[in-house]
Amino acid sequence: MRIVIVGAGEVGSSIAASLSDTHEVVVVDRDGERVESLTYSLDVLPIQGDGTSLDTLRDAGIERADMVIASTDDDETNLVVCGTAKTVDDPFTIARVKKVDYLQTWENADPGAFGVDFLVCTNLLTATDIVRVIGLPAARDVDPFAGGKVQMAEFEVRGDSPLAEQTIRQADRFDSLTFAAVIRDRDVDIPRGETVIQADDKVVVIGSPESVQQFAKEVAPDETPSTEKDVVVIGGSEIGFHTARLLENRNLSPRLIEQNSTRARSLAEALPGTVVMASDATDTDFLMREHVDEADVVVAALENDEKNLLVSLLVRQLGAERAIAIVENTEYVSLFETVGIDVVINPREVTAEEITRFTREERAENIALIENDRAEVLEIEIDADSVLVDRPISEGVANLPDGVVIGAITRDGEFIVPRGDTTVKQGDHIVVFAHRNVVSEVSGAL
Repeated sequence: MRIVIVGAGEVGSSIAASLSDTHEVVVVDRDGERVESLTYSLDVLPIQGDGTSLDTLRDAGIERADMVIASTDDDETNLVVCGTAKTVDDPFTIARVKKVDYLQTWENADPGAFGVDFLVCTNLLTATDIVRVIGLPAARDVDPFAGGKVQMAEFEVRGDSPLAEQTIRQADRFDSLTFAAVIRDRDVDIPRGETVIQADDKVVVIGSPESVQQFAKEVAPDETPSTEKDVVVIGGSEIGFHTARLLENRNLSPRLIEQNSTRARSLAEALPGTVVMASDATDTDFLMREHVDEADVVVAALENDEKNLLVSLLVRQLGAERAIAIVENTEYVSLFETVGIDVVINPREVTAEEITRFTREERAENIALIENDRAEVLEIEIDADSVLVDRPISEGVANLPDGVVIGAITRDGEFIVPRGDTTVKQGDHIVVFAHRNVVSEVSGAL
């Protein structure tokens, strides 16, 4: 496909990196140096200019574009880009927005409102990711597949975890769970039965939600079950608000701390199931008085990365069990992880992953990126041309490259445990883990 990406910031650059190997990618940005820098690392065509300008879009070859992705940091600009593109031709348009109001308006309008075929709301996506992670002890990332019948989850194994120093064979005690990868020092490896899980490793598993939940308890047996969690959200930002709202929808009763008293009153009215407190979250006396030190999870959702780091470190030092921090600057992610923040969620990475999902092979119905796109988990419906169809998995995988794990199968909405003698049928949905360098080959073969 020919894909025009408007906005060469972190989101646009990440999407371009994911697509440039297999598609013709054009990147448009007002900052010429930013766009030009991409050409040193990626095979893309750089265009300097205003993406809302029809002349600029024509320079980018909008008439021949199959898809336009508007990924600047400004909501209104992204909507205008899509609307302008639709005046020339009919490419598939994707717009990134932060405000949930735009998403709600778009969903309630006629199809294609604003000239947008698909709208990605960063704040809501981020809040959804946070809530998924809260639901699983020790989880760093959680993604549903096959309509919720399958889950992929990434866990960090701490030194005091019962799994530390066990082999995969010893840890593999769940019938409907597959160990897809072990991440060590940012290297993503497919484990063997004799692979030893070490402290600080990250383990990627794929299985039924029930088995993943059971595995989570094995990873961190002392953490509180999700239905009883004491969750504190620090910051009444849009992400903080939607996190609390989604937690209420899961029958949890979070607490939210917002320093601005006017904003706190507004949040209290909008969140009937949340205890909203107006205070400075860096006030140690207040945190101790409100027993934030005893919280199971604290979410730092302030609109400033440095403050989120400070608050996260403070609550962990006071004794909170787990800290989740929002980090806008992608370069800070590794810093937050290095200093001991349990889970770091970058809204730009979350958005890039969601948009990338819509640009893969049409048969890839869902996708999750692992370790900044070092690997992928894909859901694919098996057709008559698949190398797996009507064959046992042990035979079919011989036609797939190294670096692939069949994690789960669903058939007619039912979960099937993938074993070597399992025969794959046309119409099955398989969830497969694949190293980044073999994704295209795998998706074509399946």
